[in-house]
Amino acid sequence: MSNVEQSYDYVIVGAGVAAASAVKGIRSQDGSGRVAVIGSEPDKPVYRPVLSKDLWLKDDETLEGSSLAGDLDDDEGVDLVTDTTVTEIDPGAHVVRLADGSSVGYGKLLLATGAEPRVLAVDPGPRIIYYRTAADYQRLRAVATEGSHVAVIGGGYIGSEITSALVQNGVQVTLVLDLEDVQEQMFPRALAATLTKDFADRGVTVVHGSVEGGQEDDGGVRIRLADGTSITADAAVIGIGVLPRTGLAEAAGLEVDNGVVVDEHLRTSDPDVYAAGDVASYPDALLGRRRVEHVDHAEKSGEHAGKVMAGSDDAYDYTPFFWSDILDHGYEAVGETRSDLDLVEDWKDGEVGTGVVYYLQSGQVRGVVLWNVWDSVDQARALIEETGKDPVTDPESLRGRIPFE
Repeated sequence: MSNVEQSYDYVIVGAGVAAASAVKGIRSQDGSGRVAVIGSEPDKPVYRPVLSKDLWLKDDETLEGSSLAGDLDDDEGVDLVTDTTVTEIDPGAHVVRLADGSSVGYGKLLLATGAEPRVLAVDPGPRIIYYRTAADYQRLRAVATEGSHVAVIGGGYIGSEITSALVQNGVQVTLVLDLEDVQEQMFPRALAATLTKDFADRGVTVVHGSVEGGQEDDGGVRIRLADGTSITADAAVIGIGVLPRTGLAEAAGLEVDNGVVVDEHLRTSDPDVYAAGDVASYPDALLGRRRVEHVDHAEKSGEHAGKVMAGSDDAYDYTPFFWSDILDHGYEAVGETRSDLDLVEDWKDGEVGTGVVYYLQSGQVRGVVLWNVWDSVDQARALIEETGKDPVTDPESLRGRIPFE
């Protein structure tokens, strides 16, 4: 592979948000070290949230404008290599091995391998899309024109965002849920039910059931449900969650437990190998060990890992947040937001619309959703920290702790 040298000071496996941020972190400490960024996707790093948000909703947003490769391409000390698969990492020899049989040596290695979509018994294709990458966006965009019909499988984070984006582009959507309501594993029942109704009111056909199979046929797709019915559409988007890409780490003997296990410096069980982003199981300073699949964490942990690889001794003490826009609603959230925790809902005028949802466990606020409430993430973090030291004895006293109008 002519554009890869035999060895580098830093090798980053993966070419997404965490990888691009890691180069920034390295360069803040080391202006000249040689860096290789090796990604299996054909596309250069892109700011992933735009794939289900701005590219559908803003006329002036482009895939090229969302690229994160500019600084990497401009840095003569960085080799960005796409469409290249790392098949093995060998911490003992300090090398990674590529699919073409060649090897690349490293001083420090970062695993920024991210996550891959969970799959159903439905093979991907031009019109059956497990939505994750820039190429997936391009495939869907080519089919999802105004008046077309798209089946969306899954009502979680990606499913709800894509349904929202498609509806706002004049696409007819059939949304297949295996639970009763959109996002019910995250939101309280009243909010999940309200969202589901909002989708239906915008013309979305909501179908309950599990997918048994499906295939492309006659220029479209046919999705078969377990009850024997089928959905025919121009395309299908499958968004049922992701799994961390830990195979390389496991095969190399690194500690893996729901992600690649790292310490407070994002270092794995091997002192010269680090992990960041979706794939990393890290000790959150406020919440304990967790794994986070959102872009704020990919950016912050990637940059931090780069700094530590290049000599910094700072601990990663950041608790990331995430956000989404669904139809006319928007929210920001921080921490653990699972609806099986104890919930306290604080809604304006007592009706779902604008408000704050607190997620508790053993008296500690573990997470906060700020629904149509803005500029309050820092207050939410402070509350998580405070209640971690001094648990809440009366959960209802949380109402009003984060004010909103």
